[in-house]
Amino acid sequence: MSGAGPASPGRGSAAAPPPADRRRDSPVSGSPIQPIIKDIGEVYSRLLDHRPVIQGEIRYFVKEFEEKRGLRELRVLENLKTTIFETNERVLPKCEQAMQDNLSETFKRLQAANAMIHRLQEREYEVRKLQAEKVTAREEKCIAHWEEFMKEQQNKRAEVDEEHRLEVASLLPDYLMYMCSKPKYVCNKMHLTAY
Repeated sequence: MSGAGPASPGRGSAAAPPPADRRRDSPVSGSPIQPIIKDIGEVYSRLLDHRPVIQGEIRYFVKEFEEKRGLRELRVLENLKTTIFETNERVLPKCEQAMQDNLSETFKRLQAANAMIHRLQEREYEVRKLQAEKVTAREEKCIAHWEEFMKEQQNKRAEVDEEHRLEVASLLPDYLMYMCSKPKYVCNKMHLTAY
């Protein structure tokens, strides 16, 4: 069923298209089926044709929605559009210009700081190099002192050893005489000559 109103009474009859207000011309006014057709049309429109009810509910919902919301979303979208436009047209160029100005100044400062750090590193390298040279010179001087000291000690030890040998050699005859004078000990030449 197309919902255009009650069906026509004759199937094969060529009928004119229904008018837009969904009412049909009533058949012959004196016909006995007219009240039946009218009742069937009313039953159909109330039970089976829900389009008017649905359309009424939709209209009511849209009306309530628009009244309660007051086109708030549209205003929010307009505000967002305005804000974005202002940002693109005014704020963004100002930010870009400020960024370019500050960026060039920051870049100059960075180059100056980099040059200063480079000079400091060179000075520190030179100071460390001088300190390393001084330490190396001191170490070489200490090694030379130590070698000289060790040679001097070896010479002194040789002198002391020679003095000791001479003293032992000078005291040996007296010691032998003393040992031989004692009755307990027997003078053993082999033993005494070992010194």
